[in-house]
Amino acid sequence: MHTFAEAGISARILAALGRQNITSPNRVQSEAIPALLDGRDVVVQSPTGSGKTVAFLIPLLERFRPGSPGPRALVVTPTRELAIQVDGVFASLDSELRGALLYGGVGYRTQTLALKRGADVVIGTPGRILDMVERKLLPLTRIEYLVLDEADQMFDAGFAPAIERIIGLTYSPQIVLASATMPGWVSAMIAKHLNDPLTIRVVAEGPSLLEHGLVRTDAGLKLRLLSDILRQHRGTIVFGRTKHGVRKLNRDLQRLGHRSVELQGNMAQNAREHVMATFRAERADVLVATNVAARGLDLTHVGLVVNYDLPDSAEAMTHRVGRTARNGSAGRAVTLLTQEDHEKWAKLRREGAPALRTLDSAELSRRGGWLYVEDGTPVATPAPRQVRSTGGRRRSSRGRGRRPVYRQAV
Repeated sequence: MHTFAEAGISARILAALGRQNITSPNRVQSEAIPALLDGRDVVVQSPTGSGKTVAFLIPLLERFRPGSPGPRALVVTPTRELAIQVDGVFASLDSELRGALLYGGVGYRTQTLALKRGADVVIGTPGRILDMVERKLLPLTRIEYLVLDEADQMFDAGFAPAIERIIGLTYSPQIVLASATMPGWVSAMIAKHLNDPLTIRVVAEGPSLLEHGLVRTDAGLKLRLLSDILRQHRGTIVFGRTKHGVRKLNRDLQRLGHRSVELQGNMAQNAREHVMATFRAERADVLVATNVAARGLDLTHVGLVVNYDLPDSAEAMTHRVGRTARNGSAGRAVTLLTQEDHEKWAKLRREGAPALRTLDSAELSRRGGWLYVEDGTPVATPAPRQVRSTGGRRRSSRGRGRRPVYRQAV
């Protein structure tokens, strides 16, 4: 498929795509859309920002017509933010289908009204979807098209029981699995639930637009190093490991003068939406977040991702750094590593995390303070400690109270 028109896409959707400057399908869309229009189950594994959402929504919109008893299609996402984003893409395609957006953390009134008016398409998170099922407001027996977005997380231990129940309440729908990562253990779930699926695997072509480097630092200097890096950037996501840690780190950064906001699971939904609106509008330069921000979110102005705390898996790192270098734009990522992190980093490497090489002080001095990853792509790193002249005698800047000197980061 070289054009959307070749697949028989309606003029209404073609016009909606044109208004978004989407004029021709990319590889994911050209391979997935015809198969989905033919009714096949499809597994899509492709990098973040590669157009998977449009790929699974267009066949849905072409397949169904408004007014039939429903809902007929269900899109399940792991986070509220991703559900809201998918719903936004659904609305932008100007379909006549009626939608209902379901997620927790908010009241039931608006979502209940959307279901009672008659929804053709439901987009939501597992918990609220099952909640509406139990309230007898959402029958799943007529679902013919089921999408599991970020499928590897959907089948992970935390979500698996809910997903199994959702699938069990349907009657052999066409199923789409989409994610940037598909660990080997997902194959058992694919074999169990999908019927002769077409698997589409797309890897990034050409030189990588993501520069990702490893910066070794002392635990006591870690916050100050982060602050120095952030002063050179706007549009940065900093990932922490825990809700409490993210809350504390955000307070520390604000105390250091940064325009930062936090996103973590303990926040009320209206607070989460306010944070995302603030960051999208660039009224904040830094988003400090747990992995709730690692999946699927399309934030076009993010030029830097910082792994302040290491993630728990190599797949999580892929999704984290995938918040930048999206849709053909360049981006950078920095992973901070202290002595205490070495064992965990070794585990991540065994799981498939990328090899990120740091330079010793002599190499840094020769190469002007740049860190080179294995393919030779430069990203910034702290400069070596400076030796300054102090009245005729040389003294290291390591002394108490001295700020470490870093070259301009990234």
